[in-house]
Amino acid sequence: MTQEDTNVAILRGGYDAWHNSKGDASVWLDILADHVAWGSLADGRPGMEFTKPRASRQEVVGYFEGLANDWTMESYFVNEFVAQGARVVALCECSWTHRRTGKTVTIPKVDVFLMEDGKITQFMEHYDTHTVIAACE
Repeated sequence: MTQEDTNVAILRGGYDAWHNSKGDASVWLDILADHVAWGSLADGRPGMEFTKPRASRQEVVGYFEGLANDWTMESYFVNEFVAQGARVVALCECSWTHRRTGKTVTIPKVDVFLMEDGKITQFMEHYDTHTVIAACE
C-alpha cells in the first residue's frame, strides 16, 4: 500500500464515521497530530467565529464544539479523493442546518490535508462562505 493509499484510507474512514454519526468529532481527534495547522476559508468571520485558525488538537476541539453549537449536519459526502505524497484533497458535498435560523445550506466543499505518520498536521477547508454566512443571518 502506498503512502497515498494509506492516507486516503485513514481519511475515508474518518469521513464515513463522521457522516454516519452526523457530526461526532471524536473520530477526527483520534487522527490529529498534537500540533496541527487548522484553517477555514471563513477565518473566524462574524457568524462563523468557530472557524478561526487553530494550532493544536485541543484548539481544534473548540472548532468542532462551535460547529456543533451552531449547525446540525444533514449529510457529508466525499465524492473523490486526490492524493499526492503526504497531501490529500477531498472533494465533498455537505448539507448543514443553522440551529438558530433554521436555514439549510447544501454546498460543494474542498478539504485539503497534510498527513504525517497517519496523523493530520494541516487542514484547510474551502467552500462558499457567502452562502454559509448568509444562512447565519
